[in-house]
Amino acid sequence: MMKSLVKNDRLSQNLIGSPLSFSVFSQMSAATATAVVALVNRTTVTPENSRLRPGHLFTKKLVRFSRYYAPQTQTQKRTSHYSLTGVKSRRPFTPVMEWQDCTVKMEIDVPISVAYQCYSDREAIPQWMPFISTVKILEDKPDLSRWSLKYKAFGRDIEFAWLSRNMQPIINQKIHWRSLEGLPNRGAVRFFPKGADSCMVELTVSYEVPQLLTPVASALQPFLQSLLQNGLERFAKFAKSYSVESTT
Repeated sequence: MMKSLVKNDRLSQNLIGSPLSFSVFSQMSAATATAVVALVNRTTVTPENSRLRPGHLFTKKLVRFSRYYAPQTQTQKRTSHYSLTGVKSRRPFTPVMEWQDCTVKMEIDVPISVAYQCYSDREAIPQWMPFISTVKILEDKPDLSRWSLKYKAFGRDIEFAWLSRNMQPIINQKIHWRSLEGLPNRGAVRFFPKGADSCMVELTVSYEVPQLLTPVASALQPFLQSLLQNGLERFAKFAKSYSVESTT
C-alpha cells in the first residue's frame, strides 16, 4: 500500500483527505504502526530515497505520523497526536479510579473454627448475605467462583456479576479475595478469638469507583454498611445452626 502511494502523487493527495486513510492508520495496532514507520523512514521520509518533493503534503503527513508512532522512551509522554489529516487531537479521557473500603464487625457466639468453616462455604453465602443471589464454584478451578448480585434499592433493580479468586487463606484467621472480571471488588474476612465459644468477625469489602464520584460513594457508605451489618447478623444465626449440624 505504501509503495503505491509513493508512486502515485495524485492518489496520495486524494487519500490524505479521505476518511478511509484516517480510520486505517488511527486504528492500526502499535506493532503494525511501527512496521509502517520503518517503511516510511526508508522509502519516503529519507530525502535520498524519496520520490516526493520535500515540501510535498503527503511527505509532511508521513513525517508527523512517524514522529508520533516512533518508539518512545519512558520519559516521553504525549497527551495529543497528529493524524494523517494533520488535525491535532486529544487521546480519549481515562478516569482516575479509586478504591473505597467499607468495614463492619460483630461478635458471634460460635467457636472461631466454626465461623471460619462456615464462611469458607462460598456457595452457602446467598443463604445469609441479602444482596448475593448466587455463588458457583468452578469445578476445574476451586479457587475461582462466579458471583451474581441482585438487589432492589432507590426504586431500581440492581444487578452485577463477577468472577472472583480466593487468595491463599490463613486458617481460622483470614479469608480474602479479589475479582478478576466483571464488577471490580475485593475484600477480606478476619476472625479474632474472644473465648472458647465466641469470636469477632470483621468484614471489609472494597469497590472501585471513578475519583470524580468519590463524594457520591462516600455518601453511600452508610447504606452499604447497613447492608453488610445485616449480612453479619444473618451470618451469626446461620453459623449457630451450622455449628449444631456439624456436631450432630
